[in-house]
Amino acid sequence: MKVLVVVDMQNDFIDGALGTKEAVAIVPKVAEKIKGFDGLVLSTRDTHQADYLETQEGRNLPVEHCIQGTTGWQLRPEIAELIPEEPIDKPSFGSLDLAGKLREMNARDKIESITLIGLCTDICVISNAMILKAQFSEVPISVDAACCAGVTPESHTRALEAMKVCQIQVIE
Repeated sequence: MKVLVVVDMQNDFIDGALGTKEAVAIVPKVAEKIKGFDGLVLSTRDTHQADYLETQEGRNLPVEHCIQGTTGWQLRPEIAELIPEEPIDKPSFGSLDLAGKLREMNARDKIESITLIGLCTDICVISNAMILKAQFSEVPISVDAACCAGVTPESHTRALEAMKVCQIQVIE
């Protein structure tokens, strides 16, 4: 089984509170990647509560975003309609629940490969790629650079380089 993980393609990361022009630009590419993917498609959704600014992340990044139930928290509609399963909500950068779900699936149907796409390359994409690499050390893990965007173009590139060093294939 091949798996595509769509990381945090949420309104707040695209053109909301933490949006960037690079994030807006990848939306059509992400939609095409999902449409053309022959395998299981899963997604994650950054999920914070009303007390976000009081959390460690909120103190370090004091911009309210992805507050559960808000429009900014929702996956971009044109992406959400392509993913049959409900997103895996995650309160932090990386998702242990995603790794656990894939571990359970792998016990039933061997995972051949995992590809990650989405936002932000330098925070949540790299965090999830590293967790999955640790969980599935013999499964090829890749990141499609054209379907990712970082906080800045420079930090996007740095994250891709860091993942390469950790034997995560970067599709250029």
